[in-house]
Amino acid sequence: MRLLFLGDVMGRAGRRAITETLPALRDRLKLDFVVVNGENASNGMGLTASHAKLLLEAGADVLTLGDHAFDQKDMLQFCEAEPRVLRPLNYAKAAPGRGARVFDVPGGRKILVAQVLGQVFMKRAFADPFSAVETALKTHPLGGVVNAALVDMHCEATSEKMAMGHFCDGRASVVVGTHTHVPTADVTILPRGTAYQTDAGMCGDYDSVIGMQKEEPMRRFLTGMPKARFEPANGAATLSGLYVETDDRTGKAVRAVPLREGGRLSPAGPE
Repeated sequence: MRLLFLGDVMGRAGRRAITETLPALRDRLKLDFVVVNGENASNGMGLTASHAKLLLEAGADVLTLGDHAFDQKDMLQFCEAEPRVLRPLNYAKAAPGRGARVFDVPGGRKILVAQVLGQVFMKRAFADPFSAVETALKTHPLGGVVNAALVDMHCEATSEKMAMGHFCDGRASVVVGTHTHVPTADVTILPRGTAYQTDAGMCGDYDSVIGMQKEEPMRRFLTGMPKARFEPANGAATLSGLYVETDDRTGKAVRAVPLREGGRLSPAGPE
């Protein structure tokens, strides 16, 4: 199975990069399934229903969210009606939507996609991410119920992301981190066959401070005082993500390559 995961879509620049690039990218790489983290796609804070539809129409098979999952209020209803949008698995049980689902892949194959929020340095206390993922993976074993499984670990701490990678090793095809908006250089296949990257980076304008126009974040760092709202940077965007090939029989990863296309960052990809 040829999988592509794209990191946090940041504002209008990120949406534009997805709509202009992803359709051709799917064809060029012969992708079977694409997961996109969309939680910053609407003005940098959350995801609206209309922007979710835009990303799905551009070629995303599934959209994951994160700690800003419900910043846009129409997502409360939309994620109940649209199974291709996943909120974090370890939100409160009463939260709308679901944090993990099995999706059909061409050729009669199936993939589990799950998203979970970390706890370290996060502003809110969420339920234990490890036990939440344990339940999802235990009920959807690789090579049995599903042909592949992907976990989006959305959190601040690199150590917590790495721990999740090793926790899932051999039981998930892919564990990829999101939230910090900077692609890490540690793409690897772990000893038991799980593809791993600490952070996929963002799909957005890297002439910025993690996707926001530079002036206000720099002012706050220099003076400690806010003057205006953060606004997403709208220059040329780089698509940042992780490309993975898996064995349909075992679900294990056989190839993992960072993907960067367009914008300011140096290009990378399976080609």
